[in-house]
Amino acid sequence: MEGLTKIEDLGKPRVVIVGGGFGGLQLAKTLADAPVQVVLIDKQNYHGFWPLLYQVGTAGLNPDSIVSPFRKILNDQENFYFRLAEVERIDAAAQVVETSIGLIRYDYLVLATGTTSNFFGDELMAKNAITLKNVPDAIELRNTLLSHFEQALQMGDQEQLNSMLDFVIVGGGPTGVEMAGALAELRAHVFPRDYRELDLKQMDIYVVQSGPVLLKGMSAEVSQKALEYLQDLGVEVLLDTRVKSYDGYTVTLNNGQQLISRTLIWAAGVTGAPIKGLAPEAILKSNRYQVNESSRVVGYDNVFAIGDIAQMATAQYPDGHPQVAQPAIQQGEHLGENIKRALKGLPMLPFEYYDKGTMATVGRHRALADIQLFGRQYHLSGWIGWLAWSFVHVLALVSFRNRFAVFITWAWNYFTQDKGMRYIIGKVKAPLQEKEVEAKALI
Repeated sequence: MEGLTKIEDLGKPRVVIVGGGFGGLQLAKTLADAPVQVVLIDKQNYHGFWPLLYQVGTAGLNPDSIVSPFRKILNDQENFYFRLAEVERIDAAAQVVETSIGLIRYDYLVLATGTTSNFFGDELMAKNAITLKNVPDAIELRNTLLSHFEQALQMGDQEQLNSMLDFVIVGGGPTGVEMAGALAELRAHVFPRDYRELDLKQMDIYVVQSGPVLLKGMSAEVSQKALEYLQDLGVEVLLDTRVKSYDGYTVTLNNGQQLISRTLIWAAGVTGAPIKGLAPEAILKSNRYQVNESSRVVGYDNVFAIGDIAQMATAQYPDGHPQVAQPAIQQGEHLGENIKRALKGLPMLPFEYYDKGTMATVGRHRALADIQLFGRQYHLSGWIGWLAWSFVHVLALVSFRNRFAVFITWAWNYFTQDKGMRYIIGKVKAPLQEKEVEAKALI
């Protein structure tokens, strides 16, 4: 077929995986001993541990502490091939995917493209808000955060000064809560040393949550504890409140209240990132692929979807499984075993999700967890919850190098109460305009 990308043909069924997140990577690993050729396509050449992305954005970790190249992770897997590309379209009839580097043939196609930020059609919000979906986002957040404090030292106008020091986080899920806690710790322990000329009492941190509780989906006990922890840290939590608009300077809430901030962090909602080519009936309103209990995309025999992009309706999860790491990992492993069964002519088995629990941290000695163990649910908080959260997240990193780097950095941060990655390299969101120079103080 003309236009086919050069990939060695092993004479075995080819499993093409689009997306190397938690689900895609686990699937590739599970197929290591299968008589197939595994081709992973991703627009970046590394796997990222996104639950710790907020720590990169708040100068707590280096980016390379939470990422590892695919080729390094799967270097010893002889049936594994990687291509750095972006998939543009699926031709299910010809069984090829059209990519930025050409056509790639498949026998089994697995879509694990994840999600993207959902601004619900608000283009102005999309333009001005900072998202936290990948490493460049986190670096941009860190650069913006630090550059605003540097610029605040020059401000003579009080409102302009406050706009540099105030932060608005939209969304009270794990990302929003953890981000607020990290900013509060910077305010308490790091910035007073770095920016002695500034009155850090003027640094306000807001969490705007559209619902009545934080950490929706976790237990009521944990949600209440998260609220108490944030309030103890001086974070202002606005429940049952929505952001109506944001122009890069003024945040307007649905109750008419206005906040002045140059940094709005969007952690509110996500939507699926489907690829063109499949029938519209296969894509639900959530922009997620509708899949059956074996992760097969409805209407197709050899196209599957796993992780955040897949919506598998079950009695317990009528709107699909939670869009977090564990369902994706378990679906990746389960689909890998099912593909092995299919190669032997056996029927695929239905997926059953085992909920191991959910965790979030609000900072030092302040973490929360709902853990499923031996058929019972346990609620952890405080010091014990923080130790459990730290232990689980270090072990979940994909390489020993990542685990060692994070452990050493966290140990240093713990004993020094410092965040050592406070450097500005690269892009900054919405730098000061020339017209704002007049608001600066006379040096």
